[in-house]
Amino acid sequence: MHYGDERVRQIQECRGGERFLLNGLRAMHCVGIMIAAGVFAGGMGTAWAVPKETSTEKAEHLRQQANPQLFNDWTFDKDEVGTVPKGFAAVASGDQQGGSWSVEAQSAVPSAPNVLLGTSGCAGCNDILVAQGFQYEYPDLVVRIQQPAGHAGQVGVVFGMKDPLNYYATVVDVSQKVIQIVRVIEGKESVLGRAAIKTKPVEWHTLRVQRNTIISKDFIETFFDGSLALSVEDQALGVGQVGMLVRGDASARFDNFNAAPLYSSRPLSAPAAY
Repeated sequence: MHYGDERVRQIQECRGGERFLLNGLRAMHCVGIMIAAGVFAGGMGTAWAVPKETSTEKAEHLRQQANPQLFNDWTFDKDEVGTVPKGFAAVASGDQQGGSWSVEAQSAVPSAPNVLLGTSGCAGCNDILVAQGFQYEYPDLVVRIQQPAGHAGQVGVVFGMKDPLNYYATVVDVSQKVIQIVRVIEGKESVLGRAAIKTKPVEWHTLRVQRNTIISKDFIETFFDGSLALSVEDQALGVGQVGMLVRGDASARFDNFNAAPLYSSRPLSAPAAY
């Protein structure tokens, strides 16, 4: 065999090996994509453990929001001191139930004579006080909070609550000057957003949370002391109950808890086709 023929044979074998290696790499790449897709799909399946609202259910829930009874202002001033305020129920979500809720008399408050005191009994506890008999699709919540100076733990509001294992919450740690929006599904918590806040030099702070929809996208916006602090997009949970929350071995006072539906902020017509 001539040297030239032998060289051609070697080159062909080399190219054949390259082809084999390339095909193998392509196969591995495809398998990798399939595995990644499977993991991603599995993750999504876990995230949507609670069934999403159908378009029909959402339309019906929104229709129900045009209800004057959903405009509520709880001042706790007519409730009996030492008791859970009328129309609310205490539930726990977390390691154990060790907290408490009670109305107490306090003269130096935004609206005398009463406030609501909430305490959480352990670092992993989420103690929630839920308003009974009210379901909101897109709530506008406002509450005044007071957290003793130097006390750790978080306080805030819950919404979209289906049960103690499925809800949204906006919580603030006044001492650490941090606010965050969390989503709890089947007891597993996910932090949707977190931000630093500027606190005003006042004893009582204002926390406001709005859940709104714009062109089929749902947004959660949080305001602290009148300034927008955090905005996230999420629509895992739909209509649900609202309430107040203390967690992480915390103690806080609440006053003037307001809840109203944001049904008037819905798009009035479908988006343009272009």
